[in-house]
Amino acid sequence: MDEVLAELAAMAADGTKPTRSGPKPSLTGAALRKAIMAIWCLCFCGMQWRAIGRLCDIPFNTLFSLFARWTRLGLWRRLLDRLRQTWRLACGDAAEPTAVVIDSRSCRSAPSCFCRGFDGGKKINGVKVHLGVDKYGIPLVIDVSPANVHDTKGIVPVLRELAGQGFRGSALGDLGYRGKCLAKAGQKLGITVKAIARGRNGKFLPTGICWVVERSFSWISNYRRLNTIFERTKEHLVAFVQIAFVSILARRLKRLATSEVTA
Repeated sequence: MDEVLAELAAMAADGTKPTRSGPKPSLTGAALRKAIMAIWCLCFCGMQWRAIGRLCDIPFNTLFSLFARWTRLGLWRRLLDRLRQTWRLACGDAAEPTAVVIDSRSCRSAPSCFCRGFDGGKKINGVKVHLGVDKYGIPLVIDVSPANVHDTKGIVPVLRELAGQGFRGSALGDLGYRGKCLAKAGQKLGITVKAIARGRNGKFLPTGICWVVERSFSWISNYRRLNTIFERTKEHLVAFVQIAFVSILARRLKRLATSEVTA
């Protein structure tokens, strides 16, 4: 909550208005903290918007409009990037990685979801979440596609966004990312896509840093909102994934600060 409040203050300082002006006063103080906690509970507990609005005594329209506005302004993306860089610097690494690990996860979705597709391999009717993470498992880029989109096609928007952020290096993936078309697309963007085997005889074998993306998917599986997808827009689903990692990183940094003070 403190990290979100700090980022909101930074956005207000640089001219980005995180709250909309109108006849009703903006949420401040305890009411704003309650709204932030309600959005986190929505992600972690998988509750409905109207139910969490009733519990926290904030009108549904006010709570959802606040979340939609923050998502549109890029609050969660900015906050995740800042926390990721802070964590890497605290671990003694550079702020930006030189290699990323890419992978995808198919999730079941409701009929009301913004898109659906059937993944024949995993027998899942839903969407596919594509991640590009650093060696600590923290995502640099998150993208979503229907579950019937092949990994070699669904990962291309991730590579484009990585290149747009200035990343030039290796993208490590499993054998599902083999192919000349994907390799050529990566070369045009200045990214080398490497397909590395992660298993043998049906057993998973951790190879280098390639296993960290599997751990990232296991982390977000603890957030019930991301197990069965109900979001009506792609941007809101990506925002909830970002909120999950913001929550993970904020707890890590708090524990790190506490341990340093104790030492």
